[in-house]
Amino acid sequence: MGKYLFTIAYKGTNYAGWQRQENALTVQEEIEKALCKLYKEPVVVMGASRTDSGVHALGQRCAFSVTNDCIPAEKLPQAMNTNLPMEISVLMAEEVDENFHPIFDAKAKTYVYKIHASSLRNPMFSDISWHVYHKLDIARMKEAARFFVGEHDFSAFCAANGSAKTFVRTIYSADVYVEQGSGLICFEVNGNGFLYNMVRIMIGTLVYVGCGKIDKDDIPSIIESKSRERAGITAPPEGLCLMEVFYN
Repeated sequence: MGKYLFTIAYKGTNYAGWQRQENALTVQEEIEKALCKLYKEPVVVMGASRTDSGVHALGQRCAFSVTNDCIPAEKLPQAMNTNLPMEISVLMAEEVDENFHPIFDAKAKTYVYKIHASSLRNPMFSDISWHVYHKLDIARMKEAARFFVGEHDFSAFCAANGSAKTFVRTIYSADVYVEQGSGLICFEVNGNGFLYNMVRIMIGTLVYVGCGKIDKDDIPSIIESKSRERAGITAPPEGLCLMEVFYN
């Protein structure tokens, strides 16, 4: 009997998100199929984050237990990747305590959202960024992002069909910068947890700041209002990537 923690990267364009669904292809399903083939027994994995359809990951984490504990952790990534689609890869495997929980034991997560701000579209960025056709004021977006830092009730930044019992989350850092080489605008945020569509609503609001529809100094009052109507739009999923999940 053994329990393992995977670090996984995937391109989510062709998947209906992380979590297994009845009539749609998901990343969890592909991981479980590969594990079943490897261990010759049914295996269920639990992911640290339920990324949505079209969302990517460079550092998703998932844990699973097996009775047939016959493969060393260091051999698991290569063994798994021979049975996984090209869009999914196990980057690392480590053995963990049987009481380890990938969701409850997570201390923080980092997401990055990328924007291609240009009057002309670029096919190379089409499924990894949000194409915004007008110029954005990055300096104003950067200043606005800082207001997210701290412990707040983020009700204004949660989609209506979310299932959270509390809307209070702590954001440790939030920054807007231009990625070297690609020129893409990046919003990087680290926090102890995120509500349903929270990062995508945050960036939708920051884009409104960048194009002048919302004043950067209005962010605190939007947070205080707890009103979804006060915040910006929900940005499309393709620009979002789960970068890392942190444990002690």
